[in-house]
Amino acid sequence: MGGGGGGGDGEPEFQIAPMIDVLLVLLIFFMSITSAQVLQIDKDIKLPVAPDAKKKEDKNQMNEGAINVAYLANKSIIKFGSTDFSDNLQTLTDNLTTMKRNNPLYRIVIRGDRAVPAVEIQKVMNVIGQAGIDDISFSALNTDG
Repeated sequence: MGGGGGGGDGEPEFQIAPMIDVLLVLLIFFMSITSAQVLQIDKDIKLPVAPDAKKKEDKNQMNEGAINVAYLANKSIIKFGSTDFSDNLQTLTDNLTTMKRNNPLYRIVIRGDRAVPAVEIQKVMNVIGQAGIDDISFSALNTDG
């Protein structure tokens, strides 16, 4: 008499299907938010060492883009996302201007190889400035290794 629920000895059944559904949703969520940031990083760039550098503040990564600057055969290779803008900096300026217009909090992280001459980094900074972006950071390592 009385009471709802299934019969039996009063032991609740463990439902595995809803737990798997939740885990799959979480997996897809974390894969989607990390893949955008990972796409911006060029693994071939050897970052400079700055032992006294401060750790990046946890700002919203949706407001952030990375420009990778490599140096091969006495030529700088400037990539934003997966696109090479080395020979067309005006297009890069236009793209960054659009990003800044769509998101006023947009910021740029410059990931320059340690072999890149300072004048090449200065060119990239000029492009970023022409786009109206004033929040710029540089990526570096704390230790060499």
